[in-house]
Amino acid sequence: MHSPESDIARSSQDDVLWTALAARDAAADGRFVYAVRTTGVYCRPSCSARRPNRENVSFHASCSDAEAAGFRPCRRCRPNEPSRAERQAEAVARACRLIEEAEAVPSLDALAEEVGMSPFHFHRVFRTVTGITPKTYAAAQRAERVAAGLREADTVTQALYEAGYAAPSRFYAGATERLGMTPNAYRKGGLGARIRFAVAPCALGAVLVAASERGVCAILLGDEPEALTQELRQRFPGAALSPGDAAFAEWVAQVVGLVEVPARGLDLPLDIGGTAFQQRVWAALRAIPLGTTATYADIARAIGAPAAVRAVALACGANRLAVAIPCHRVVRSDGALSGYRWGVARKRALLTREGVPDPE
Repeated sequence: MHSPESDIARSSQDDVLWTALAARDAAADGRFVYAVRTTGVYCRPSCSARRPNRENVSFHASCSDAEAAGFRPCRRCRPNEPSRAERQAEAVARACRLIEEAEAVPSLDALAEEVGMSPFHFHRVFRTVTGITPKTYAAAQRAERVAAGLREADTVTQALYEAGYAAPSRFYAGATERLGMTPNAYRKGGLGARIRFAVAPCALGAVLVAASERGVCAILLGDEPEALTQELRQRFPGAALSPGDAAFAEWVAQVVGLVEVPARGLDLPLDIGGTAFQQRVWAALRAIPLGTTATYADIARAIGAPAAVRAVALACGANRLAVAIPCHRVVRSDGALSGYRWGVARKRALLTREGVPDPE
């Protein structure tokens, strides 16, 4: 039995889907298909076929749903097969795995041959999908190996050679930008780093804001100020922690304002840190528009690694900049709220403040 409210909600959702269809929005491919009653065919939202009359259109969540309703796939856009964007994303994901697993950085020609593209086309596709070049990605991966090995190696130089650097100078050129501090400080748990911090009340309980000399390096949510302070100490055991001064209080006020009214944004420098993969995930999270959500699979596709859904979830869990990097906007594939390191109740509250309807 349908209620008037459910009919209204369905009509509103159909309006959104029709807008994507009318714009031939490729970003909507994979999220739904539309079927045309007069032709008996169903298509991707981006299909280049002539736009049908709206009264002849029905929307379906998947190809199987459309076929169960008696429609057949369009021969032009082939909605039941991987899209061009999906094929390119898979090729880039394969190339990324090759780079990650190789002892020496593969050449552009070797990567292109492996995925069946010309070097020029592969370079362009890789940059379109990931936002960086294969060379930049390879450099970030080697830096990530250094970051992983710094705390186990006896010396920084040992970690550099084990990560495949022919000369330490090549790593040191951009080490601080990649690690958020010098290699020696990173290896020793932030030894020598100076971090200011303060804890303030907010609508979600308590918020701890910490900043290195490069920018805000932690935004932690919780109930007890002392527990938040202890978490900060565990993250940076070798750093010199000190209470923030009056000027730092203005930074804290901005963060509290972001929690209370997310639409304000945050005009502060961020010391993001993290591995190359985590930075890609976090950049994708920051690209999720206010008032909307994305699934872990959406983020995996956005970074060109559609098979890395679990790794994306782990990167979300490793985020130490609550709200500023909005991992709370990631939901399960069925739209339900999933785990949140600062509590599902806080996740729901943040999404409500951003205008996202409660899925439960």
